[in-house]
Amino acid sequence: MGVMLQAFYWDCPVLESREHQWWVEIKNRIPALQQAGFTALWLPPVSKAASWKSMGYDPYDYCDLGEFDQKGGIPTWFGSKAELLDLVQTAHAHGMQVYADLVLNHNSGADAQEQNPLDGKMRWTKFKPESTQFVRDWKCFHPSPYEQWDNATFGDMPDLCHRNPHVYTQLIEYARWLLETIGFDGFRYDMVKDYGGWMVRSIQELRALRDGKAFKPYGVGECWDSDRTIEDWLSEANAWSDNPVCAFDFPLRDRLHDLCDSFGFSLLNLKPQPGTLLYDRPAGTVTFVENHDVARDNPIIHDKLLAYAFILTHEGYPCIFWQDYFNWNLAQEGKRSGIAALVQVHEKHAGGATRILYVDDNLYVMQRNGQGVQRGLVLVLNNLNTWNGAGVQTQWTDTRFSPEAWSGSNDTSVPEDKWTNGSGWAEFWAPPRGYAVYVPQ
Repeated sequence: MGVMLQAFYWDCPVLESREHQWWVEIKNRIPALQQAGFTALWLPPVSKAASWKSMGYDPYDYCDLGEFDQKGGIPTWFGSKAELLDLVQTAHAHGMQVYADLVLNHNSGADAQEQNPLDGKMRWTKFKPESTQFVRDWKCFHPSPYEQWDNATFGDMPDLCHRNPHVYTQLIEYARWLLETIGFDGFRYDMVKDYGGWMVRSIQELRALRDGKAFKPYGVGECWDSDRTIEDWLSEANAWSDNPVCAFDFPLRDRLHDLCDSFGFSLLNLKPQPGTLLYDRPAGTVTFVENHDVARDNPIIHDKLLAYAFILTHEGYPCIFWQDYFNWNLAQEGKRSGIAALVQVHEKHAGGATRILYVDDNLYVMQRNGQGVQRGLVLVLNNLNTWNGAGVQTQWTDTRFSPEAWSGSNDTSVPEDKWTNGSGWAEFWAPPRGYAVYVPQ
């Protein structure tokens, strides 16, 4: 399915001295990202927020992408509309998709307060954006004549009422505009458990037209909760839909956090079992190790490449975090010991179903069966502080396997080639507290 890059992190424009130039920063990296094997970019919210120096999760003018002089200036914190268009076009020229981050359930930066006659309270709900698109008043927010409340609010930001026909229509047309005019290929939906899944389904069912051809948007929702809650949301959002939305696998990320940072974590917890989306819905799962939120609140500190080795060899749609790749020295381009090598493994070899060949507390050996041009692979995860391996029976007989990616703790030795016998048996090993990926030749 490809590999997605989350092309931002919290406060990235100021932390990298690229205020109002972040779109240019991403665009300049696209050729190298495409060469590395990335197939899609997830961008932060693109609309003008309550301040022009904002990550965009407090939207004010949905249709100002850095074009109108309001909220402090013309560009967003990430750049101008022209630079955003240039980024999208450059990505498409390199065969990459681009996903927009949609914030649909709360707004900020209103121009005036007004009294809601339903409960008599004063709220900041008068929005008169310079784009003149999606003008809003109290009837567009909860409580509304169309709906009293939805599932939850976010802080003190006014909560949009999607059952108001004006709100629903404007958001649908906004999504269509992003797809057809701006050029986005899909969406990441923010905070989806706080409003009705039918709103996401309505956008997913759009048939956008670009260059005279219809296409369906890709979609993935942020339902930051338990496996059961995510499953319930997916069932609601995808009911009767012919273009199902996916979801981020937060429960799997919790296990990967423990794999990397919890002493005594048993690799038996990585066996396919209920409790993660990867087990229940592998085709509809976006796997990840870090994102802009968890990296601030609950980051992985140790041995993070173990987690990346897992998501880039297993099923699901893996998402790589910008800081891990560019800031924290985990890409290691040109070497076999980092994320870049694992991305290549994913694209060239990680096809077909997953089969566990061996697992105990300290050793995990998995096979991807292969599909089409992707011939498959063998992954070994090692929890011990010494080299560790086991004899396993693969599906390949009389076949040479070469290590394609590996990393270990304080040991830079290269894993040896392996040969399976006439029954498919061979011993596969991984470095201390590390991993090795072997591919058939």
